[in-house]
Amino acid sequence: MKIMFVSLGCDKNLVDSEMMLGQLLEKGYEFTDDENQADIIVVNTCCFIGDAKEESINTLLEMAELKNTGKLKALIATGCLAQRYREEIRSEIPEVDAVIGTMAIDKIADAVEDVIAGKGNEYYRDINDTPVYGKRRVVTTGGHYAYLKIAEGCDKHCTYCIIPKVRGNYRSVPMEALVKEAEALAENGVRELILVAQETTLYGKDLYGKKSLPELLKKLATVSGIYWIRILYCYPEEIDDELIAAIKAEDKVCNYLDIPIQHASDAVLKRMGRRTTQADLRAVIARLRKEIPDICLRTTLIAGFPGETEADHEEMLDFVDEMEFDRLGVFAYSQEEDTPAAIMNDQVPEEVKKERRDALMELQQAIAFEKAEDMVGKVLTVMVEGKVAEEDAYVARTYRDAPGVDGYLFINTTANLMTGDFVKVKVTDYNEYDLIGEIYHEFT
Repeated sequence: MKIMFVSLGCDKNLVDSEMMLGQLLEKGYEFTDDENQADIIVVNTCCFIGDAKEESINTLLEMAELKNTGKLKALIATGCLAQRYREEIRSEIPEVDAVIGTMAIDKIADAVEDVIAGKGNEYYRDINDTPVYGKRRVVTTGGHYAYLKIAEGCDKHCTYCIIPKVRGNYRSVPMEALVKEAEALAENGVRELILVAQETTLYGKDLYGKKSLPELLKKLATVSGIYWIRILYCYPEEIDDELIAAIKAEDKVCNYLDIPIQHASDAVLKRMGRRTTQADLRAVIARLRKEIPDICLRTTLIAGFPGETEADHEEMLDFVDEMEFDRLGVFAYSQEEDTPAAIMNDQVPEEVKKERRDALMELQQAIAFEKAEDMVGKVLTVMVEGKVAEEDAYVARTYRDAPGVDGYLFINTTANLMTGDFVKVKVTDYNEYDLIGEIYHEFT
């Protein structure tokens, strides 16, 4: 039996996919990337925003067609959409043979055995159960970097977000389990760990009675073979002096933070259920830049939240212009059912949402290009991602670039480099968001 996995949505979902692949590998199953060769297809779905939900549904429908036209014997749905809409999936897409909830990914092998035997089923646990961890993983990111999911769920309950209803309350993975997983990843060639959760900054508070991300960073930094540790999804109100000190103290921890602020207008932040004001945001950004002058700050914003006025939008533009974030992404607000924001008054028209999103992105583009120009002449340590086909050049990432969301650095060289190598590069030019450089010193 050959199994194909389609992993949609965020990197946290990808970790779940990799754990499911690991469990199936232990059972002796083979994998394929060719849907026409697959006997079983597993779609790990997402439903965070409307576009993600639509992509998940369309993917399930596309794969369902293969049961009628190809050799596909079984189709399994997992992930957030499967958790949230299991009844609708079973009734509207009858080709789906099994549905697995977010907390039951350790049942994937049982589900595959059942569908082979013709026994379609549902596999669910309470969304507040202990998160699945400690399972074998098949790393799908190329082997040189991997995501480390340090917690499951969220307690923040922002008014626009469905995650607590499909992933449960915040539950941390025990520190010793994370260190063990990091060691296993390093033994298999991983050189960069990217810490993810719905919110990484609250790590450990439920298990140890206090925020323990700084302690986790110190322990992960002792893992042999790991060169970079990157932190994503840090809520600004939880960034404290202890975390900043840990980032400064540990050479392996990249001077990079992803801080989703979502907005800059106090009125909008309050309606979002966020726990910061613009003054709070200014303070934490100033503190980070003072303590870690070369820190790279990424953020995300929501344009067109219910009740957002033109003045609110202008306030956000002014804030972005002043703060000059190194990296920034913008989403048009997605009206998600079963969230408080979905039934708020003064919903913003789709056209206006997109116009405001585009205005923010246009402003950020100019900021990003200026920052890229400022990097020319600097010497940076980079991780090689791969070779450019038929050219004497390689693709790499700096500490300022998380995979999949940020830019790249292109190295012009005839040297023979390998994916995962670290080299020092002098930046000689830039092309929009990306940098161009030449090898300054090799030290892998």
